[in-house]
Amino acid sequence: MTKAPATTVFSRARGLRSRRGAAALGAVVLSAFALSACEKPTPLAQITVDDRTASAEAQCYDDGKDIANEELESCISERAEKSITVDSGDRVRIGVEPEIADNGWVLFVDGRLVTSQPSKHTYVTYSGDQFFNAQSQPGQPPVQSDKAKVGIVEIDDEGNYKGAWSFDLKRKQY
Repeated sequence: MTKAPATTVFSRARGLRSRRGAAALGAVVLSAFALSACEKPTPLAQITVDDRTASAEAQCYDDGKDIANEELESCISERAEKSITVDSGDRVRIGVEPEIADNGWVLFVDGRLVTSQPSKHTYVTYSGDQFFNAQSQPGQPPVQSDKAKVGIVEIDDEGNYKGAWSFDLKRKQY
């Protein structure tokens, strides 16, 4: 009568280790596949008022490629996904990621360009009251508004648009 070789604890452990290794390898492959299906997030822009911050990804962005004027106009006229309340006298800080600042960016308020030269800074501070002076007729006093649509547009040295972020600013009501 022949006896089957006895399995030792060590030989059973070796089998478990190889199954765990295969499972770990499978998890790595699945993770890599899942990550390849995800879109790369766009750079962020943010507006900070006092201790409140609104951050947003770009409404238009094609991983640094140029964006057509028509597409840009459509993007900055869309409803902003983020909003923030501004009280009279508040300082509004606009911040962008370094990769946006490297190219440069300009600021639009209610569709009007308000910065003549692109900024290469990662943040700039404005008086909150500036955003609520709507365009008025020549010779007329400025019209005060309770809302402002702020557009941050990345622009390179050749004048090509690269991305657009927008926010709604709301004047604090008492």
